Amino acid sequence: MQRPPFRADHVGSFLRPARLLAARERFFAKALPDAELRAIEDECIREVVRAQENVGLKGITDGEFRRTYFHVDFLERLEGVETHYGEFVAKFRKDDGAEVGFKPPTMHVESKVRHAQSIQGADFDFLKSVATRMPKVCIPAPSMLHFRGGRQAISASVYPDMEEFFADLTAAYRDEVADLAARGCRYLQLDDTNLAYLCDPKIRASTVARGDDPD
Repeated sequence: MQRPPFRADHVGSFLRPARLLAARERFFAKALPDAELRAIEDECIREVVRAQENVGLKGITDGEFRRTYFHVDFLERLEGVETHYGEFVAKFRKDDGAEVGFKPPTMHVESKVRHAQSIQGADFDFLKSVATRMPKVCIPAPSMLHFRGGRQAISASVYPDMEEFFADLTAAYRDEVADLAARGCRYLQLDDTNLAYLCDPKIRASTVARGDDPD
């Protein structure tokens, strides 16, 4: 099997099929059992795997079809991490100049960060079972647990020294990477989607104002 990096590649996220979007809506409305949602996800993942292989891609992902948010689904499964909503406002400008705003979740660290369970393991196992080429996993970079909330989102009573926080976070990621490697994962990408925000002067200014260096 050819090893990465590949000449043509992708991060991994694909548009969700309509039936998957409908199933997830029913699931969150408590109208669809977890096992039935999983079965629909499996079916859609088989299809997106075939589509990638049919166009000749070498690194094959599950389309991130099991995720609600790229980063939240992963980070909130670390022990010590809680999800808060409505604290961080992101704005985008459309082609016609109109602004569109939304409030993505912010992660808060409220106890010691630990890797208490495999996070991507079961999803990778399924992907590996249906892909005939290199199965690829993309996870949020560790910095995504810190960037949006900054120091205020990291409990000072739990982590009076930020170096201890980063050490624990590093250890948790090391355990997850080791688990994936043991399952046969040979193509893992860490992606920091917050880096694009640092092109915005307003976000750079707010980062400086809270005491962090955007560079």
